[in-house]
Amino acid sequence: MLQRIRNCFCISNNEKFDNEVEIDETFVGGKNKNRHTSKKVENSQGRSYKDKTPVLGVLERKGNLIAKVVEDTKAETLTPEVIKAVKDTVSVIIDELLGYKSLKRFYDHAFVEHKEGEYVNGRIYTNTIEGFWSLLKRGIIDIYHFTTRKHLQKYVDEFVFIYNSHDDSTRNRFNTLLHNLENRITYKELIYG
Repeated sequence: MLQRIRNCFCISNNEKFDNEVEIDETFVGGKNKNRHTSKKVENSQGRSYKDKTPVLGVLERKGNLIAKVVEDTKAETLTPEVIKAVKDTVSVIIDELLGYKSLKRFYDHAFVEHKEGEYVNGRIYTNTIEGFWSLLKRGIIDIYHFTTRKHLQKYVDEFVFIYNSHDDSTRNRFNTLLHNLENRITYKELIYG
């Protein structure tokens, strides 16, 4: 039942962002050091795809957020997702991840160098989107404790819905949720999809 409700949180946004945006990625999955010895994954430090799932986020400053589970953090994967979400006249703010290098061909961009200890340089920062990652990860750990790769997008959609509607009244949130009930998922799709 909860997965069917979570499925209603997926609200497609066909409009492209037209204000300054922050773009960042995160990896969702537990830390290897916190696992039982029998469940540890070898060579899975930091950004390993073996036991973590990458999620791309695009946040319009003073606006909404889009977050999507992606296969990897290569430029071929990230660039099309950003182009779908952001108009070409927009200024983008990124970190030094190599997967974002090709964005400079399409957008006016600025970046922060986390490796150099730089997190803010005037208006150039990714702290807002990183704040969302903290809410997402904390929510998964504290509320759900665990999620699989298969269902991670639904959990991400839930937290994006909460983030994007934080100024709405409870009544408006509920009405939006009811309006999306047409996106019903069947048991067969849930289990085998």
